[in-house]
Amino acid sequence: MKFVLEVDMTGDALADDAVGELGRILRYWAGNLRHYALAPGDEETIHDSAYGEVGRWHVTSATG
Repeated sequence: MKFVLEVDMTGDALADDAVGELGRILRYWAGNLRHYALAPGDEETIHDSAYGEVGRWHVTSATG
C-alpha cells in the first residue's frame, strides 16, 4: 500500500509563507487521518488556509 500526499506550492498562501503553510497542512492531515480507514481508494482534497484547493492525498495498493 502507498500513501501519496501532493501539494501544489505555487498558490498564493504557499508562495507567501511556504514553510508555515505546508506545516499547517501537514499538522492538519496528521491529526485528521484517524477518521479514514486508509485503504486503497481513500482520497481527499487538500486546501490551504484560505480554503483554496492546493492538492490531494490518496491511498493506492501500489508498492515501491
